[in-house]
Amino acid sequence: MPKKKKTKKTKILKKTKKIKSKSKIKLEPKVIDKKTSSPSGEEKPEIKKVKKQPTEKRIYNSKDYVVYPKHGVGKITSIDKASIGGIEIQFYKIFIEKEKLTLTVPINQQSKLRHISSINQINKCISILKTKPKIKRTMWSRRAQEYDQKINSGKIYELAEVVKDLNKNTDIIADQSYSERQLFEKAYERLKSEFEAVLKVSPEDVQKKMDKALGRVQISETSV
Repeated sequence: MPKKKKTKKTKILKKTKKIKSKSKIKLEPKVIDKKTSSPSGEEKPEIKKVKKQPTEKRIYNSKDYVVYPKHGVGKITSIDKASIGGIEIQFYKIFIEKEKLTLTVPINQQSKLRHISSINQINKCISILKTKPKIKRTMWSRRAQEYDQKINSGKIYELAEVVKDLNKNTDIIADQSYSERQLFEKAYERLKSEFEAVLKVSPEDVQKKMDKALGRVQISETSV
């Protein structure tokens, strides 16, 4: 039998099918090789930029009083620079009067520091000292650890709570264990030094103010 001739209509349909099939083909993105080649044709690895060490914005000046959690109130004596391993580092020199200690604190680690408290915060501490101590029934070793953590937290309200809870309204040393007395004195002196820096009064006046709030005035008077 003679073959049927292809009509124009069938040819047009075939063309449209080809166009559709081409439109379905997705173009793959070109992968760009970041390696550079030298004039000799040798490939060289890409040189990555080293990020600088993040630093915090300096918010303290020389002669400012600050609080370092583990040591208490100190005074910034200078802001110095030093080169360590080819990197220039800025740091604060802080003198802790009570411990006769000089700390070197890098500026990019200044989150450990804080400004000394405001008058309002000191007044709130006085209010805390006037409240009744919390009686805890847990073992002393656990309580001692909690008190020590509060003292070294750098938070003035927690410091005031330790002083209030460990305060004994008596001059009889036997009523307080050696470790209790040590923690009380540490917290008391730490709080007292901040009171002095904020109120700008003599240590004697600060002690009278704190002892009055704690109900220790009679003790200091009778012991004289």
